[in-house]
Amino acid sequence: MGDKQFGIDNNRLGLYANQIKEITDLGVELAIVIGGGNIFRGVQAEEGGMDRTHGDYMGMLATMINAMALQAALEATGVDSRLMSAIEMREIAEPYVRRRAVRHLEKGRVIIFGAGTGNPFFTTDSAASLRAIEINADVILKGTRVDGIFTEDPEKNPDATKYETLSFDDVYSNSLNVMDMTAFTLCKENHLPIIVFNMNKEGNLKRLIQGEPVGTIVNG
Repeated sequence: MGDKQFGIDNNRLGLYANQIKEITDLGVELAIVIGGGNIFRGVQAEEGGMDRTHGDYMGMLATMINAMALQAALEATGVDSRLMSAIEMREIAEPYVRRRAVRHLEKGRVIIFGAGTGNPFFTTDSAASLRAIEINADVILKGTRVDGIFTEDPEKNPDATKYETLSFDDVYSNSLNVMDMTAFTLCKENHLPIIVFNMNKEGNLKRLIQGEPVGTIVNG
């Protein structure tokens, strides 16, 4: 959304694409899961009296709009990418097949996973965790608009303190909002570290990949 109230900010999209290109130029294998909250969220459906299942499928379609926009921005910067969907949409995306996804990564292509898990009642976080485990990723990088995980919401309390590192148990015991519980438990049980960082600060993604202390690390 960028600074908009709704939809897609092309300038923000270009910023993300350039940051992604910086790390793919380093030889990093990268898969991306993107949400659709700038267009529609499944929980909005319930608030309006719509069936949650119906609303969640609408949310999955919203992720595909964002995924197509990101793919176009990546290809404009010269990054070879493949869009894979958990819901069959042959005209615009490949169906998700784990072995094919791994092969794309081996060939240096960026994968964008759209349509969540293909199932209602599962969040984008759950989709990211599931796909990361399936492709044997080293880490989940959760791009947000704040600098990491804080004792409180830093947008509401400027005195909130940032954590540099946390264990999975620390997150549970402190009731910290990192991911939804299904996604977080998947990461914990599969020993998959999570780094929460500010994606809107230019250069952050490259610094993180190069080992600089960016964001908050959650691991075992």
